[in-house]
Amino acid sequence: MTILTLPPTDWARIAISGPTEEQRPATVLLVYRLWLVAFILKMLGSTWDMSWHFKWLRDDLAPPHLLNTVGTVLAVALAIFQVRTGVGVDKRARNLIVAGTGLFLLAIPIDVLNHRINGLDITAWSPSHALLYIGTALMILGVAHGFGISTAPGRVRTVGLSLAWFFFLENVLFPSQHQEYGVLSLKAYLAGTPYAEPILLKFAADQIGRPVDTIAITNFTLPVDSWVYPLWLVGAAMLTLVAARIFVGARWTATILTAAYLAYRCVVWGLLYGTGFPPSAVPFALLAGAAAVDVAFLVGALSGAERTLPGRVGVAVVGAMLTASALGAGLYAQAELAAPPVRYAVLPLAALALAAGWIALTVRRAPVSESAEG
Repeated sequence: MTILTLPPTDWARIAISGPTEEQRPATVLLVYRLWLVAFILKMLGSTWDMSWHFKWLRDDLAPPHLLNTVGTVLAVALAIFQVRTGVGVDKRARNLIVAGTGLFLLAIPIDVLNHRINGLDITAWSPSHALLYIGTALMILGVAHGFGISTAPGRVRTVGLSLAWFFFLENVLFPSQHQEYGVLSLKAYLAGTPYAEPILLKFAADQIGRPVDTIAITNFTLPVDSWVYPLWLVGAAMLTLVAARIFVGARWTATILTAAYLAYRCVVWGLLYGTGFPPSAVPFALLAGAAAVDVAFLVGALSGAERTLPGRVGVAVVGAMLTASALGAGLYAQAELAAPPVRYAVLPLAALALAAGWIALTVRRAPVSESAEG
């Protein structure tokens, strides 16, 4: 039996009071499939939104915002259903979903008010935007945990958890896209062929009291220092991949997730640029860091270091150094193609941040089993 084969009267009853025990497995499956749809809509909307803001002035009812809103409405409906019925969640999953959904909804009027007061918000790194990212992150973690406890070990759970961490990785990397779009938009402006409409360039320049010149456009396209990008990729994106590798428990999780993310970015790059939107510098350097994460776990498992706490700490420290070095080398190589400005001197600090997070994650888990590694 599946939910879709039930008559509409049963759908209404399930929506109000929850499924019977016989209907519960099918309901759980449907709920998490709908969460997948919600996250896809939110991701597509946010991806389009970033490119949109490098071309036109902000508009509350812009198509990317509306697409994201459809995903958000579906997510809110699912959150309400799961909280009321307990379908597919325990206390931890419920609390994470409620906290994430609530924070995201709270951030929306705060962000709108911020724009009303301050005008154009020219950086993805603003506090009001951070609330949106954090809310989405908590929401994804709650859904991932709920799916994990509701699904038997096996391929379906592995794939489902991998998808959840894919969305988490995309969410973490979203603010760094400002530099990836910005570096190419600045290059286009300096070449005399700006992607942004004149009204957007003038608005951005007026905010800092300047004419439309190189200083004003640099402030718009690359508003944060060059140390932010490498520190964020190592300390946040790579730590996300470490967490994914730990909680999914399959070999090459980090590499596969990163390859999937880069494939997604390449596809939307073609779609957006092909329809007249600004392009971005796709962060192919991430693949080097992701491979280093997986190699560190693989060596730790093969050497037996993963079986003891000191060994896992050692894997974390050496793995963080290897990952930061690999990602730095990748960024250096990508600079020949297209990459945001990078201050390489921050990489040792980024490695320390990654090592601290890696240790915090790895000391709280059980040693990797042979089945998990297989």
